[in-house]
Amino acid sequence: MTPQPNPEAGAAVKAADRAHVFHSWSAQELIDPLAVAGAEGSYFWDYDGRRYLDFTSGLVYTNIGYQHPKVVAAIQEQAARMTTFAPAFAVEARSEAARLIAERTPGDLAKIFFTNGGADAVEHALRMARLHTGRPKVLSAYRSYHGGTQQAVNVTGDPRRWASDSGTAGVVHFWAPFLYRSRFYAETEEQECARALEHLETTIAFEGPSTIAAIILETIPGTAGIMPPPPGYLAGVRELCDKHGIVLVLDEVMAGFGRTGTWFAADLYDVVPDLMTFAKGVNSGYVPLGGVAISPEIAATFATRAYPGGLTYSGHPLACAAAVATINVMEEEGVVQNAASLGASVVGPGLRELAERHPSVGEVRGTGMFWAVELVRDRETREPLVPYNASGEANAPMAAFAAAAKKAGLWPFVNMNRTHVVPPLNTGEAELKEGLAALDAALSVADEYVR
Repeated sequence: MTPQPNPEAGAAVKAADRAHVFHSWSAQELIDPLAVAGAEGSYFWDYDGRRYLDFTSGLVYTNIGYQHPKVVAAIQEQAARMTTFAPAFAVEARSEAARLIAERTPGDLAKIFFTNGGADAVEHALRMARLHTGRPKVLSAYRSYHGGTQQAVNVTGDPRRWASDSGTAGVVHFWAPFLYRSRFYAETEEQECARALEHLETTIAFEGPSTIAAIILETIPGTAGIMPPPPGYLAGVRELCDKHGIVLVLDEVMAGFGRTGTWFAADLYDVVPDLMTFAKGVNSGYVPLGGVAISPEIAATFATRAYPGGLTYSGHPLACAAAVATINVMEEEGVVQNAASLGASVVGPGLRELAERHPSVGEVRGTGMFWAVELVRDRETREPLVPYNASGEANAPMAAFAAAAKKAGLWPFVNMNRTHVVPPLNTGEAELKEGLAALDAALSVADEYVR
């Protein structure tokens, strides 16, 4: 893993990108994407030979790092045997991937509907819920992200929804618990939990329980801030759903497959949803794959009634072979245990130590390899380092922080006034400490903006 500089090749890649690639979530003429020459393990490098420790896991999906040889070999072997086949047939890679996933999902979620990624998993989960209940509405939380397709972005609770939200998608948003920035004037986790549940119960009552098909929640919200719910909250939501015949959908697209130090974040809370979406870590993103894990009750709805949905590439053999290999690697190499162990012994303590020394750190929160560092201008008032949804000059402090991290050899995950620490789950202790040292340097730059 020794990067070899080749700036001419990098310039050609960059020129072709700028001429022809239309990038997501971007003003096309205002971006300057890095040309990446290669990646391995927890690192990637550019054509100038500069190497970066990746604390983003891509978009929080390379849970076993880049180019794991066993998964690469499994994709190659599957390509030689059967590159693709239509989803109406029983195919070994597809069947085995479904079996391995179902063995690890909470409760009795034993049926797997495959999609191409997390957003369409959400689309289909909500379609299933509406058809199962015969009801139109979906409740979802502010401070959430569920995907970029039409229904998924409408249940999303961050500014990326605004441009596509026509107000006709049958979606009602509510406040989920987040003690650090409580909407309920709570001072303890117990208060935050009780008041958030009361708020949700009131929302259900005023919207009309008989009109609500589903409540969808990220088990632990990811992009919106990695906010583990207080003890008892998810169990309380489960009770409300059971009381009113509402389908509980847990979105584990980001939190699933070991990210939290358990196979699924739901395992931390002993809660079983009716539907659960997944993607990303299921095969470390090596080939696009997502899906919905389905309860027996909802599966029975479509036992003799056709489910009106599908995708050409549902359960694509290459993607499923990668999932089989990834899950087996995670078992054989103790990847989930590594995330739990090093998250508790290295990442969490290291971030809390940085918080003690850097006045720009307002809060550290997380579990496993799933952490957020909230950056503030003032610890007492908790004023964010940059305003909500800041851009341009208003976002200068976070831009300076990110630039300092990259200068120190760390590629950071930055969103609004936070940096998320979400490295591959098999990142070693020495690499984690290297990343924490780079964060230390970058936080010194953020400190310059503290009041």
